[in-house]
Amino acid sequence: MTATDADAGDAEYIFRAQVRLSPSDPDLRVEPERIETTVYRAAVSPGEDGWLFFRDTLWRGEINDPAYLRASLESALGVDIENIDFRELRTDRDYYEALKAEIGANLELFNADDTAEVQKKYLGSRIHVRDE
Repeated sequence: MTATDADAGDAEYIFRAQVRLSPSDPDLRVEPERIETTVYRAAVSPGEDGWLFFRDTLWRGEINDPAYLRASLESALGVDIENIDFRELRTDRDYYEALKAEIGANLELFNADDTAEVQKKYLGSRIHVRDE
C-alpha cells in the first residue's frame, strides 16, 4: 500500500496530436492526409507502477522528449504522428489529493522541497481539477 488510498480517483493525461494517414495500398488515398486528434492516456494511481509518467515525460508542462513519445504512440496507434503537444492532466479531486500526498511522501524522487514545486516543475499550470 502506498501513502495514498487504494481508490485514488480518476485522471488522464491529454495530448493533442497531428496524425498523418499514409495508406500502404497505392490504390487508396485519403483527404485530408493530416488530421488533428486528441489522445487520452489514463493516469496510473499514485504510488502504483507507472505513476511517475508525468515526471518521466513532462517538463514545465511541455513534453520533454517529443520524438520518443511520438514513436511510442505511433507504435501503439499504428499511425504516423507528426506533432504532439501536452494539453493537461485532467483529474478529479480524489486523484489530485492522492497525487499530492504521494508526491509529498516521495520528494526525494523529484529533487524538490515541496509538492507545489514538483507540480510546477513537471506539469506547469496544466492541471485541470474537475468538480464532481
